[in-house]
Amino acid sequence: MENIDNLTVNTIRILAAEMIQKANSGHPGLPLGAAPAAFTLWSKHMKFNPQNPNWVDRDRFILSAGHGSALLYSLLFLFGFGLTLDDLKNFRQWASLTPGHPEYNLTPGVEVTTGALGQGFANAIGMALAESHLAAKFNESDFNIVDHFTYVLCGDGCLMEGISAEAASLAGTLKLGKIIVLYDSNDITIEGSTDLSFNEDVLKRFDAYGWQTIKVLDGNNLNDINIAIKTAKNDLTRPSIIQIKTQIGYGAPNKQGKACAHGEPLGEDEINAMKKFFHWQYEDLFFVPDEVLKYMSDIKNICQNNEDEWNKLFEEYAQKYPQKADEWKNWHDSKIEFDDDFWQYDGDLPTRVSSQIVLNKLSKVVPNLIGGSADLAPSTKTVMEDRDFYSPTNPAGSNLHFGIREHAMAAIANGLAAHGGLRPYVAGFLVFSDYMKPAMRLSALMDLPVINVLTHDSIGVGEDGATHQPIEQLAMLRSIPNFTVFRPCDTNETVAAWHYALTNLSGPTAIVLSRQKLPLLRETGKNALKGAYILCDSDNPQIIMMASGSEVSLIYKAYDELNKLGISSRVISMVSFEVFDKQSHEYKESLLPKNIRARLAVEAATDFGWHKYVGLDGKIILMNRFGASAPADILFDKFGFTVENIVKCAKEILSY
Repeated sequence: MENIDNLTVNTIRILAAEMIQKANSGHPGLPLGAAPAAFTLWSKHMKFNPQNPNWVDRDRFILSAGHGSALLYSLLFLFGFGLTLDDLKNFRQWASLTPGHPEYNLTPGVEVTTGALGQGFANAIGMALAESHLAAKFNESDFNIVDHFTYVLCGDGCLMEGISAEAASLAGTLKLGKIIVLYDSNDITIEGSTDLSFNEDVLKRFDAYGWQTIKVLDGNNLNDINIAIKTAKNDLTRPSIIQIKTQIGYGAPNKQGKACAHGEPLGEDEINAMKKFFHWQYEDLFFVPDEVLKYMSDIKNICQNNEDEWNKLFEEYAQKYPQKADEWKNWHDSKIEFDDDFWQYDGDLPTRVSSQIVLNKLSKVVPNLIGGSADLAPSTKTVMEDRDFYSPTNPAGSNLHFGIREHAMAAIANGLAAHGGLRPYVAGFLVFSDYMKPAMRLSALMDLPVINVLTHDSIGVGEDGATHQPIEQLAMLRSIPNFTVFRPCDTNETVAAWHYALTNLSGPTAIVLSRQKLPLLRETGKNALKGAYILCDSDNPQIIMMASGSEVSLIYKAYDELNKLGISSRVISMVSFEVFDKQSHEYKESLLPKNIRARLAVEAATDFGWHKYVGLDGKIILMNRFGASAPADILFDKFGFTVENIVKCAKEILSY
């Protein structure tokens, strides 16, 4: 058995090296060093079914060090996930299933998109949290229908990134015992030895986080790796990290242990020397020995049995607990209904309070909602009042305390969403979306329906001053492809924002909310689901005024003032650029006809993005500087966000 295991490990190594060489691009160092650990995990421990990569109770494997993708593709090929040798030969090429870094929803068996170091690590914490919560909700004493591990393969780079520290700290606090990290510890980064910038004792750090820490001194010793993983699995009271000492580029005699092995092809001469080192006797490129194919076929049969046994278990579970089985299916269905009650409100409220009301209605009809904030729930108003808080002693709770960890919070939400069965939301101040942005970008790239509740949306924050007053963040979020931003002007539009966020299953949404009270406008409502719509109009409008959020009520009032001056206008609530841009040409033309060139946009933020709506003859009342510390009403007055200034600007536009 040991000989065939070693032959299979070397097959993985050589396939990876040849993929990278053919592409003349890639990272051979990690696959050569970490192949023994990865193969031992996949062949001896992981529970999955290659014939159904999305089987719900599979173990998850996250290659957080996504630059080592050639290792993952070699594994997916050998374990039968549908990749072919031609796919390996097309590594890093146009429209291939084997891109430079693993991509979710592209390659079967890839659980999340990784590459930005540390993100995959934090995603995996989200997946382990999802497993724990679902197990608490659905398992019975005689039926563990949710019972799987989440495994991570990471390197020094992932553990240098701050996001992994945040995520690891939270995982230890929550005692997530089914997360196991394989730490490929090869002491090399792109610039050279890790001693140049990273000489801490990583295991002592993780011990302080509350993790079980294990060390394997020889990354080529399959037996030691196997024993270490068994030890990790046996302790379900703590997350586990296994430091596996490896040599980067192992087997490439002139490059192993050197920084040059990290991110450049080995070269044909070096690959030939490596084959000699491994006693590889086959001349053909991309060759898989017959005995390896037979061995992998036997393993794949066992993998199929994993799901067959679970399906039988679930059938018995459904017979004994039919209500729970139906609920399980509903949690994985994602269908959500909004009845008329959701659209009936009175009173002027801060939209963060409007959101709180809507969220607590939703918590009663969307049982798989789960979420929380980065220690800001009292301010963001994002606690589900009829739900418990998640804790090590109550994993059935669905309110989450993330602590002051915005970076990890957003990435953990991606893991919750990618795991399946849950609808996650996270919350924070809009200005701190800067901390969340890398994970937000990846949720958009992965089409994950994460809901981001972002409050304190403008200079309306007031006395906290410029550090807490978002200016450029709206433009930043709107610039992300496949990311939808809603900035509602009142409670009705806030309902629309939540409606869109929960029914949009192909990407993330940000709901951007005010700290200050905003008036409920009688014309707002379901039309907000079109992204933009007319609130007030005239038979022949001379000027179009548009705004989002708190500034909508200002142009709403300016409409009457302009009427008094004999100026006819149109008022548009631009609640979501992205949704409006998806509407038909006819609808967009009906709101913004080409013949009305006098246009005014008002938003207490940078003007980036508005010019496509106001055109060359229009004007924007905006923030072209950072804010200041003062009461909100003083700031709006000083920066020109008043009805009087809007009327003045409208007259100026019309006088051109």
